[in-house]
Amino acid sequence: MSEARAKDASRPVSHVVLFRPRADISVAERAALIEALRKAVDGIPFIRKATIGKRVLLNRPGYETQMAEHYEYSAILDFDSKADLRAYLDHAAHDNLGRLLFTAAGSVLAYDFEHVDVDSLV
Repeated sequence: MSEARAKDASRPVSHVVLFRPRADISVAERAALIEALRKAVDGIPFIRKATIGKRVLLNRPGYETQMAEHYEYSAILDFDSKADLRAYLDHAAHDNLGRLLFTAAGSVLAYDFEHVDVDSLV
């Protein structure tokens, strides 16, 4: 494998999930989702770092109103490589988390981003 290809294969990756719970989510469904998230984050060794967030509204004119949709929560999971992300996605704890997330959420976005140098954007 060339040095450039090896570098590309070993770049860190972030798995970014934005979600909004259903308006009618029950206490039990919310608790099950939180527990599944906890088990995935604590039990899947491929995750290098996990950050869970709740959206902050700053009430800045023209800032938040430009967003097409409101997502109340985020989960950003960092991996050392695409191979580690794939292993996470194939893990049984992720299967359970994904199933619960898509049944408990009113809306979900999930995207994966490979880390690059800012100069590579041009």
